Amino acid sequence: MDVLIVGAGPTGLTLGIDLARRGVDALVVERAEGLFPGSRGKGIQPRTQEVFDDLGVLDAIRAAGGPYPVSVIWKDGERVGERPMFEPLTADEGAPYTEPLMIAQWRTQEVLYARLVELGGTVEFGREVTGLEQDAEGVSARFADGTAVRARYVVAADGGRSTVRRAVGVGMTGEAVDPSPFLVADVRVTGLDREHWHVFPGADGTGVMLCPLAGTDDFQLAGKLPEGTELDLSLDGIRKLVAAYTHLDAEDVTELRWASDFRPRTGLAERFRAGRVFLAGDAAHVHSPAGGQGLNTSVQDAYNLGWKLGAVLRDGAPEALLDTYEEERRPNAAAMLGLSTGVHRGEVQRGKATAQLGLGYPGSSLTEDHRTDPTGPCAGDRAPDGTVAGTRLFDAFRGPHWTLLGATAPVAGLPGVVALPAAPESYGPGVFLVRPDGYVGWAGDSADGLGAYLARVGIR
Repeated sequence: MDVLIVGAGPTGLTLGIDLARRGVDALVVERAEGLFPGSRGKGIQPRTQEVFDDLGVLDAIRAAGGPYPVSVIWKDGERVGERPMFEPLTADEGAPYTEPLMIAQWRTQEVLYARLVELGGTVEFGREVTGLEQDAEGVSARFADGTAVRARYVVAADGGRSTVRRAVGVGMTGEAVDPSPFLVADVRVTGLDREHWHVFPGADGTGVMLCPLAGTDDFQLAGKLPEGTELDLSLDGIRKLVAAYTHLDAEDVTELRWASDFRPRTGLAERFRAGRVFLAGDAAHVHSPAGGQGLNTSVQDAYNLGWKLGAVLRDGAPEALLDTYEEERRPNAAAMLGLSTGVHRGEVQRGKATAQLGLGYPGSSLTEDHRTDPTGPCAGDRAPDGTVAGTRLFDAFRGPHWTLLGATAPVAGLPGVVALPAAPESYGPGVFLVRPDGYVGWAGDSADGLGAYLARVGIR
């Protein structure tokens, strides 16, 4: 086996999809008996929508979810104000997706799982990893049932309490974001419209919110309670909480479908790679849920790692390419931790800052820009959408290949590269090589020197 992915959350499923379409022999294992049942990470940011477009799941994600509603604020049973949850961003040709989508995490995982199966991938449920050993050739993972598997690489996508991370001795440092107890639950409620996100502020910054989950009959209940509160996650406990903070009666909560409690904290793994083991998603970084950055950053981890594993395992790229995963993703994760904490504390507005369209890898060793007077996107930036000779760039980018804009001769006959004769006017003059994950890897005034870069990333 080439890759063992531990954890069938959004991170593991996204990576499984990317490897499956590259013909990499990968297995996803999950200790639970099925997919995660709750709504927890319900926001799909614009950049993640672009990733899902490439992976062939965006239409299904859109069909399963919907837009975020405007929030309405209640006091003593009366509406006292409204506000949008996100500052508006204007879509243009380069960024066609600017509004976050709301979709319950369990539905996102259902869509990703269906796509993985469609591509021939496999998830084995009820398979708990208890330990592993690695050597120069691969990794042996042990399971709770006494069995073991051998893989060339292992990816830990098994959450903030990652067994795999502990097994390889990688520490995680962080801080408490808020000492108050929080809860999140999926409930059925009567007496509230489904056109608004209902906010019920309490004293001293406490309160609850009831958000209709697009594409379902449920509401997501989120609550911040006073320090020292003992949370009761039973139906009776949830009913008492709703009755205490809202104008609803306890019986208006007709069903409790899932509930969890937490205290917001941050955590960042000291390393994202330990030999042949990679950390991704919550196994590598833990966020406050505010601003919807955790799931989205995790998907970006998988998207970054997938093409690099494929290049090494299938295309003959040098193994050193895998070192750039930590080089690129750990600084981005650290930045997202700061952003999500800022949103939680009310210091950062949801919108442009949380859309993740401005993230890139300008300082990466994979980034080369040789233009004398660059305009438009630079190497390391996200490659914007556009049109070239009637072809939409996002359509041209879709798939596991690289895309060359503005030249054809340097890549004629090379596998894994699609060439278009020009770049859109918005890119400015030059030649641009777009990575499989949608970032400009190389740019130049001409194609001179491109061949050396192609060889460095395994394209020959």
